[in-house]
Amino acid sequence: MKNMALRTFVAMGCAVGAGLAARADEWDAVVAAAKKEGAVTVYHAQLGAPHWKKVVQDFEAKYGVKVGEFDARASEMNERIRVEQTSDHFVADAEFHGDSSIIQQRQTNFVDKLGDIPYAARLRPPFERNDYSIPAWNQVVCMLVNTNMVKPDDEPRQWKDLLDPKWKGGKILTDDMRAVGSGQTVYAVLTKTYGEDFTQKLAAQNMGVGRDLQDDSRRIARGEYALFINQIIAFASPLKGLPVKVVLPSDGCPFTPIQGAVLRGAPHPNAARLFINHLLDLKSQTTYAEAWMGTVTQGVVEALSDPEAKRFAQVKTMGSIAFDDREAMLKRATDLFK
Repeated sequence: MKNMALRTFVAMGCAVGAGLAARADEWDAVVAAAKKEGAVTVYHAQLGAPHWKKVVQDFEAKYGVKVGEFDARASEMNERIRVEQTSDHFVADAEFHGDSSIIQQRQTNFVDKLGDIPYAARLRPPFERNDYSIPAWNQVVCMLVNTNMVKPDDEPRQWKDLLDPKWKGGKILTDDMRAVGSGQTVYAVLTKTYGEDFTQKLAAQNMGVGRDLQDDSRRIARGEYALFINQIIAFASPLKGLPVKVVLPSDGCPFTPIQGAVLRGAPHPNAARLFINHLLDLKSQTTYAEAWMGTVTQGVVEALSDPEAKRFAQVKTMGSIAFDDREAMLKRATDLFK
């Protein structure tokens, strides 16, 4: 019986080993095909972020595959993909987009099945892949203050502090809450968390409205506004040395889960999968974390040495906008911010 059990155990081990070897061979074939394709076109909304450029450079150097890009707001990316897909004029290979947008694209058959992504095994809970997309990073949205205009004792401690009369009259800057993006995410999460009465009172604070997240952060540094309430943490990294500070409310920060997906009709499908896998490499994820972007794989916090990067890597999150809520929330925001 012992010999039979041993033989069974060995046979099972051999079967697992053979399966792993087969998967490795299949992925090697994907890598070879990607190198033969020689290029990949990626759509994203990183808006020129240095950490994105570093990951792209590492990919090109490692695989010899050239990366073309369309870098724009989420709403602009949605429209460009819609035009390409409905006209069967396929340009994009891969996209990195909010999970709600990708769910909507699946309903219109704009997204192809993803296939095997080896580094999916590195995802940390609660992040999971599905047949069509895989978590790549999180855009965590907190606040940014001008430290010359806002003293430490006056910083907002919670989101409800934004209703204080001292912030009324054009002292707050917000991303446009009527369009898909960080502004809409903050509006939806705050409305779901604190109710419509809260966001109506927030609108009555007479906030300034921006449409360029990178420039909006610099407007705070220049002193045009005291407070920006849609600060993607990573976009504050290039502002080191300027009179700004990222404020993390104690009740948490809204976030947008960014997923990687392959578009239907992708001209370079293997290179698309290879690039998505590359985003989950520990080096890529650490590059993102060092730039204060939210990451999705194991081992990243342990790889960080910068205290600020560690602080942001462990930020408390308060939720994201669910797909089923998006259209209703967009309508509410449009009605509120006329």
